[in-house]
Amino acid sequence: MQFIDPTATDFDDIHRQFRWSIPEYLNVAQQVCERHQQDSARPAIYYENDKGETAVYDFAALKKLSDQLANALRALGVEAGDRVAIVLPQTIETVVAHLAIFKLGAVSLPLAILFGPEALEYRLRDSGSRVVIAHKSRYDDINNLIGELPELQTLIGCSYGERKYEFWNLLERGRDQFQMANTRADDPACLIYTSGTTGPPKGALIAHRAVIGNFPGFEMSQNFFPQLADVFWTPADWAWTGGLWDALLPALNYGVPIVAYEGGGFDPERVCRLMRDYAVTNTFIPPTALKMLRALPGINSSRELRLRAIMSAGEQVGAELIHWGREVLGLTINEMWGQTEFNYIVGNCSVIMPPRPGSMGKAYPGHRVEVIDDAGEPVADGVEGELAACCDDPVMFLGYWNNEQATQEKISNNWFRTGDVGFRDEDGFLWFVGRKDDVISSAGYRIGPGEIEDSLLKHPAVMQAAVIGKPDELRGQIVKAFVVLSKLCEASPELATEIQLSVRERLSAHEYPREIEFIDSLPMTTTGKVRRIDLRARES
Repeated sequence: MQFIDPTATDFDDIHRQFRWSIPEYLNVAQQVCERHQQDSARPAIYYENDKGETAVYDFAALKKLSDQLANALRALGVEAGDRVAIVLPQTIETVVAHLAIFKLGAVSLPLAILFGPEALEYRLRDSGSRVVIAHKSRYDDINNLIGELPELQTLIGCSYGERKYEFWNLLERGRDQFQMANTRADDPACLIYTSGTTGPPKGALIAHRAVIGNFPGFEMSQNFFPQLADVFWTPADWAWTGGLWDALLPALNYGVPIVAYEGGGFDPERVCRLMRDYAVTNTFIPPTALKMLRALPGINSSRELRLRAIMSAGEQVGAELIHWGREVLGLTINEMWGQTEFNYIVGNCSVIMPPRPGSMGKAYPGHRVEVIDDAGEPVADGVEGELAACCDDPVMFLGYWNNEQATQEKISNNWFRTGDVGFRDEDGFLWFVGRKDDVISSAGYRIGPGEIEDSLLKHPAVMQAAVIGKPDELRGQIVKAFVVLSKLCEASPELATEIQLSVRERLSAHEYPREIEFIDSLPMTTTGKVRRIDLRARES
C-alpha cells in the first residue's frame, strides 16, 4: 500500500488532499513483517560483513526468528512496557530483536555500538532497561555494568556467524509461533536518546503510530517509493532515527529488500562497491557522508551505480552538494528535515517539485510546520523564527522519558519547538538558518552557519567545514571556520586567505570567516552531525 499516488504531478495538491487514517490498534511488527507472509519468500534483508560473509533472509525467516526470540524474551520475564536495549550494528539480529520486542508490546532501546561505557551506562540506567542484547564488541563493557544497574537482569550476547553466543541459543529454544500483543497505535514502541549536542541526552518515546506517520515523507523523499526492482541501503546506524525509522522499517513495510552491511566506518570506495554489487536504487546518506563521496574521483562513471533517489538529512545539504549530485550522479538529492521527536515532516520530491538549493523543501503531506516567534505565534513569510511542528500529528513523540517538564518546555500553543531557526519564503519553501545556539550575532548581523559552510565547500581545497561564532570585543562575535582539507592540499596562511576571499566574493563582507583553522577532522555526534558545541568550547 502506498500513501501517495505515484501518478500525481503537483506537490501542493497532494498536500491539500491528503488525510490520515490511523487505526486504533497497530503494531510495528505487524505492519512491516507479519502482513507480508502471503508472499513470505520475498527477500527482506541482504546481509554482508567486512569478512565477505553474506546471507539473504526472506520475510518468512524474519517472522520465524522474531517469534522465537519473542517467546525466549517472555520466558526471561520481559513484559509489555519493559525496555529492551539493542547494542548492535546492521545485522540480522538487530532486525529480529526489534520485531520480537514490538510483538511483546515491550519497548526497544537502540544504542550505537560506538558508545563507550559511560554513554551506555547513562542510557541503560536512565531507561531502566531490563534486558540488553549486545554485540560481542560491547559485551564486556555492559557485563561490567550489571552490578551497578539494579534493573538490568539479563545480558544476551550475539555476533553473526558465531552460534555459540546466547542469542542464537535462545532462538533455538524458543517456539516459532507467537501471539502478538494487541497494542494500540498510541502505545510506546521505541525509546531513542537524542544525540545530546547540548546538555545530557533525553530519551524520546516513540509510539507505534509513528511508523505510519513516516511513510508519506519516505515515499516522496525517495521519488515515489517503491518502484519495480527497488533496493534500499543506508550507511546510517540502525540505532538512530535516520537508520531505523527512515530506512529499515519503511523499506520492510513496502516489502523492498534492504542491505545490511556490518563493515565499520564509512569508506567511499567500499560504499560505491556495495551499492553497485546490490544494485541499490534508493538510499539515505547524511550530508557528511555525501561530502566524503564527493571527494572520490570518478564516483559514478566508473562504478555503474543505479541510484534513482538519495534522501539526505541531519545537517544542511546546501547548494554545492545539490549541484554535485546533478552533475556527477545524475539525480537531484532530496533534502529532508526532521528530528528524533518529530520525524520526516519537511522535504523535497525532485520528480514533481524541483528543489530550491539551500531550502529544506516543504511540509510533507499530513504534516503542518510553522515558523513561530517567542510567544508561539506564526510569523510572516520571510521573517526568521523558530521552526515548529503541530503536535496533532502521528509522528509526534509521546514525550521525553521520565521528564515531563522537558516535554512541556518544548510545546507552545500546540506547536512543538524544534530549536531550529529558519523562515518560509513566499512560495512555501522552508529555509534553515541554524540551531538557536548556532546562529552568529556579529556587529548587529544575524548569520546562519549553513550558507557559509556551503560556500566554503565550493573551494576545491575544502572537503569539510564547520562555522561558529567566536567571541569578539568589537563585534560581539566573528565568524570562524574550521576546515578539513582535501587529501592533496596542504594548510598554509596563503590558502586560508584564498578561501576567505572566495567566501567574501560569493557572500558578503560581514559573512566571510575572519578566522580559519585547519583541522584533521570535525567533532561529530554518532549520528553524523557536527558538534559545534565542541568547537565553541575551544574558543571560550
